[in-house]
Amino acid sequence: MVSLPCKTFPNRQFIRCLAVDWAQANSHIIENITSETRTAASQTLALRLKWRTAAGRFASALVSFPPSRSAMYLNGLSTSTGYQPQQGISAMASSTITEKQPSMDQNPTSGVFEVNHPLIQLHLTRLREESTQPALFRQSVRRLATLLAYESTKDLTTRTTSVQTPLTETEGVELDKRIGLVPILRAGLGMVDPILDLLPSAEVWHLGLYRDETTAKPVRYYDKLPAQHPVDVAIILDPMLATGGSAMAALMTLREWGVKKVKVVSLIASREGVETVESQFPEAQIYVCQIDPILNDQKFIVPGLGDAGDRIFNTLDFD
Repeated sequence: MVSLPCKTFPNRQFIRCLAVDWAQANSHIIENITSETRTAASQTLALRLKWRTAAGRFASALVSFPPSRSAMYLNGLSTSTGYQPQQGISAMASSTITEKQPSMDQNPTSGVFEVNHPLIQLHLTRLREESTQPALFRQSVRRLATLLAYESTKDLTTRTTSVQTPLTETEGVELDKRIGLVPILRAGLGMVDPILDLLPSAEVWHLGLYRDETTAKPVRYYDKLPAQHPVDVAIILDPMLATGGSAMAALMTLREWGVKKVKVVSLIASREGVETVESQFPEAQIYVCQIDPILNDQKFIVPGLGDAGDRIFNTLDFD
């Protein structure tokens, strides 16, 4: 084992723990991907998040050192732990930093994001419960929409502005892109207000789509998007992503409008629907509280939560 002086690396033990954590997480996810649990996407996603967190912490700590010291430390680390860096730590650190400040054109964070959080699981449980009354159902939808909005807007870019406090002038930020909320009627309306509370300057553009119960295909009945001047970032709001038909119809409409960056925000999705949307629109971001395993013969998500629109607007008894 190579001995590194404390005066050279005062945080030696801390960084070593981060490195081991990163190496173990990386090894663990590779084993899972090559095993029979490959189909357990939720477990794999959790491991990926653990890997990214450990890698980010490790890279952030190392980039504070000059390159020569980072190389010295990694050489000592490979002797003591068996860890062998790939492609150089500078590349990993660079990609981590870039992800914190993503490019709007390159969409570096496109993909599927199943947001795992205790509060999300709490309110999702209430949402699933058959006996939950419409008022509590709507309240749970709003709370989940708020939590998803926080997560799905992390990559929005800002510009510096000045504000006057009661004591002095100071710097702050404001969004530098036009944001458009695109609720899919009618269930998507239940997610608009809580996100508008967070993004009060956002525009709201409605898309009317309903599912033909015979074919399970989306039918468009309302679209008033202007012919020109698309928003910079569009956020599609629909509580359920079942077959993916409505989401893809909305994504195609926004693509034709000229929107460069699109996010789909849903409370619950089916694995089939997510995979279908991702394959056809790989540039889009999909944020969801939970990905359920299957669709039934009627193309409803199982275990799901029933018909979100009927439960939001209390029309279950009139179908």
